[in-house]
Amino acid sequence: MSLPGTALFSPVTRLFTSMGIGSLTLNDLTSIYAPAGSGSAFVELDGCNVHYRDQGDRELPVIIMIHGVVSSLHTWDDWFFEFNPHYRVIRFDLPGFGLTGPSKDGVYTVERMLRILGLLMDHLHVERASFAGSSLGGYLAWNFALSQPNRVEKLVLIDPAGYAMDKLPWMIAASQLPGSTILMPIWMPRTLIAQGVKEVYGDRKRIKASVVERYYRLSRRPGNRRAMMQIFRQLVLTNRTQLLQTPAAVARLEVPTLLLWGEVDRWIPPAQVRLWQRDLPSIQVKTYPGVGHLPMEEIPWQSAADALQFLQAGDCTA
Repeated sequence: MSLPGTALFSPVTRLFTSMGIGSLTLNDLTSIYAPAGSGSAFVELDGCNVHYRDQGDRELPVIIMIHGVVSSLHTWDDWFFEFNPHYRVIRFDLPGFGLTGPSKDGVYTVERMLRILGLLMDHLHVERASFAGSSLGGYLAWNFALSQPNRVEKLVLIDPAGYAMDKLPWMIAASQLPGSTILMPIWMPRTLIAQGVKEVYGDRKRIKASVVERYYRLSRRPGNRRAMMQIFRQLVLTNRTQLLQTPAAVARLEVPTLLLWGEVDRWIPPAQVRLWQRDLPSIQVKTYPGVGHLPMEEIPWQSAADALQFLQAGDCTA
């Protein structure tokens, strides 16, 4: 059985796809990953055509889900089904990733991404929400809580970026290699993306072929690969500078926070859990043996149940 959407591509496109050369068309990708009836919509915010989904009863409390690098709003698909009876669920593709794609001016600072998050909330008439953020999305979530605490109810941080690391994931570190910003936008083979997915799962038997294909195809949205290299370089700079201030910043968080972490995370070391507990003593923590960097993909039902229990504690309306 062929993967979803394969028939849409011409034989030549399929050949180049197998070799990792060039881009796929935005129309083809949209028809697969934002088809009619999926709830997908687009809005222009601060120079980015943001792809988002806003689903659920408008009378329910709101949760906003933010993905990590090379990912998209689809990383939350399984969580959505668990949360939908209880929450209005909003998720979106960060600039440079998914169907949102590159910004018009090539700027991908943390400040810009936080600004887009606030603008999306304004566009959807959301004054206050809880947030679930994975990896880079976790970093954005807790920094948004610092910058606009009046708009944040609770935080669920999943293997979040935050503390400086001596060794960055190879995919991010490779952006510093000579010629990477020239070669990678042109040629990034499927095997490279597949290897990245293998690294973020604790148990590789849990990886679905359709998930690898989704990561690979969306990396080939026009402009995404170049944007990814620019974002990776920004993350390297952030790791050298801003993350040195993390302990003092985390200590200023005032919203209830749950930390979920896979115990065999190969991207952000689980040892960072102790740093969070040191700087934010009120934080609640749940770790998962045998699980990697993406618990919401790898063990969606268990991780969603833990998040829901935390979010609904003390809330009789949820």
